[in-house]
Amino acid sequence: MLDSNNLSSTTTITNDSNMQIRLEFFSDGLSIDYDRKANLDHYMDSLSKFGPQNLSTLMDNFSQGGQQKFSCIINNPFVPWVSDVAAQHGIPCAMLWIQPCSLYAIYYRFYNQLNTFPMSTDNKMDVELPGLPLLHYEDLPSFVLPSNTFNSFPKLFSEMFKSMEKLKWVLGNSFYELEKDAIESMTGICPIIPIGPLVPSILLGNGESNDIGVDMWKPDETCITWLDDKPNSSVIYVSFGSIVVLSAKQMEELALGLRNSNRPFLWVVKPSDYTTKDGKGELPTGFLENIEGQGLVVKWCPQTEVLMHPAISCFITHCGWNSTLEAVASGVPVISFPQWTDQPTNAKLITDVFRNGVRFGPDQDGLVSKEEVERCISEIMDGPKGEEFKKRGLKLKEAARKAVAEDGSSDHNIQMFMDEIIGRDNNDPSM
Repeated sequence: MLDSNNLSSTTTITNDSNMQIRLEFFSDGLSIDYDRKANLDHYMDSLSKFGPQNLSTLMDNFSQGGQQKFSCIINNPFVPWVSDVAAQHGIPCAMLWIQPCSLYAIYYRFYNQLNTFPMSTDNKMDVELPGLPLLHYEDLPSFVLPSNTFNSFPKLFSEMFKSMEKLKWVLGNSFYELEKDAIESMTGICPIIPIGPLVPSILLGNGESNDIGVDMWKPDETCITWLDDKPNSSVIYVSFGSIVVLSAKQMEELALGLRNSNRPFLWVVKPSDYTTKDGKGELPTGFLENIEGQGLVVKWCPQTEVLMHPAISCFITHCGWNSTLEAVASGVPVISFPQWTDQPTNAKLITDVFRNGVRFGPDQDGLVSKEEVERCISEIMDGPKGEEFKKRGLKLKEAARKAVAEDGSSDHNIQMFMDEIIGRDNNDPSM
């Protein structure tokens, strides 16, 4: 969490008498009203410039204020400079890899030049890596492609993957049983320790949720009431997260495909942050009237509750890793519609490794037609293949729960991580 350059704040959150989470904020060097989303490269540059000193000052103030000392810093891949701050304060640093372990393997090999990747936009070569299925050009993460237009992120990744010795641990938001081959492929190079899936605990069978979270927009709870009236395994859930905005033509094709499927659907259409003259992100004229009685369109929804609802049959998603893991943990089959960054590779994992879904096939212009939408819906909901996807989804759901249960693979890894930190705090010379 980052603050503006003139404000500071401390927040304490607790849902349990035995647990307390304290949020501290530091400046990224920009004003609070600066549009970070529209200027990502400048935002990341400012964060890299001002973040290290401001984080270090925050840590000094925290310790001098009589608080307990820090035992470890856990950062994410987009702030690699945090490891230098940790070293300055004499504490170890762990990185929480927030994408699949498979992406970690791809990026590590790419930035350390261990394997060959496409070097030009007209080179549609396939990439073969240990522990992964054969990756076609369209399966690769956008940051390793010559066509990538975001300069700041590849720069950050390059810095991080060339200085991994600064990290004591790399923790992964996944679980061993889901990505066994990719995880094992990195064991002798630069290991990643899976501790996930890091999803709302209610998805993992923990009964009433005590999770702490923040919705970016107010969810429309009426969708749950709407789902209550639908038969089990009958509704298509459609959501592309908080960032993806589809073209007007793609919105039209998707809308027509959903309508022509003659199946009930729940579609999250977030109002675009920016008004566009070409209708980008907007529903076709008259669509809402045409789907009355068949579909429901909302601006935002409580995704955890929706995925757990018995009426949901499948999930059309952009394949962001959080949504992908939530689909795995809830046992819901997936129709993949990836857009950028890790999403194309996540879609490849869904079809070839996890085997819990299908992928939209775009035409030569990159457009997914209404016929393709109908085809994929039919494939994942009907006949023998539909039953296979349901069974596979339930198998992955059970595996996810076992991984985080007592003595499960992820539970074991978290305990090992905590034991090492405790050992260091007890002045264990091996730490």
